[in-house]
Amino acid sequence: MEFRHLVFLIFVVSAIYVYFRGKVRFGLVRSLTDYQVLLAPINSLLYLFSKTRAGAFIPVADFPEMKPLQDHWQIIRDEALALNADGAIAAATGYNDIGFNSFFRTGWKRFHLYWYGKEMPSAQLNCPKTVALLKSIPSIKAAMFASLPPGATLVRHRDPYAGSLRYHIGLVTPNDPKCFIDVDGERYFWKDGEPVMFDETYIHYAANETDHQRIVLFCDVERPVHTKLVQLLNRWFGRHVMSAASSQNVEGEKVGFVNILFKYFYHLRAQAKKLKAKHRSVYYIGKWVLILGILWAIFW
Repeated sequence: MEFRHLVFLIFVVSAIYVYFRGKVRFGLVRSLTDYQVLLAPINSLLYLFSKTRAGAFIPVADFPEMKPLQDHWQIIRDEALALNADGAIAAATGYNDIGFNSFFRTGWKRFHLYWYGKEMPSAQLNCPKTVALLKSIPSIKAAMFASLPPGATLVRHRDPYAGSLRYHIGLVTPNDPKCFIDVDGERYFWKDGEPVMFDETYIHYAANETDHQRIVLFCDVERPVHTKLVQLLNRWFGRHVMSAASSQNVEGEKVGFVNILFKYFYHLRAQAKKLKAKHRSVYYIGKWVLILGILWAIFW
């Protein structure tokens, strides 16, 4: 077996493993074209060596280093409210936030605080106490304030990279079951001052069916793993790959090269969507010819 065929086999086995992980799944076609397929080998490695049990929600008590955020949640809330009053918790002003771009269309908003080694000058200026708390906890790799206004939703999706777990703490919430997140078929509703942690690589969605805004502190927390080698691989990937998707809160802040490229990619995608709207069958034939052609060129 040639090396490229071995690589292809690893991708196939990893993609199958990822597909059957969890109770809720996308259809086969959607799963095969999902971004998570590209990262299936490294994600499978992280799942296999993970110290946390497999499941949608993880006990926050397993991460005692996060307790300072709960102890000082009202300080964090006050800085978030000041930003919110100024309209700073907002959608991106352009196509420069690839990780969250699709969420803006359904009302979700954010203010970045820190992103995989990339500091945000606007965050340090406007919420120094929150940033100081975050920087005191090395396992936090990214953080933001995330808003879900009344009537807003997050569509069903799964995050592409398994190197982190997602932490939320309610800052301003309806405290109502009608404002919820569903992770792999299990539902939770946010409460003021209460933290929750979940595995964002399971399919999840959220909705705010109340008349009140929801603001949470949102953190990516390093997934604890067995063996130093896997931990180093995860940290290298976060520092050099995930950091390339850094965005901005205000004009002038540096944007990662992935988001620089995304602006041009999005225009191509917009043309593809127009083709899909007018000639659906032509769009899908072209899409699969392209995918299979790329696979053939790489592996055969």
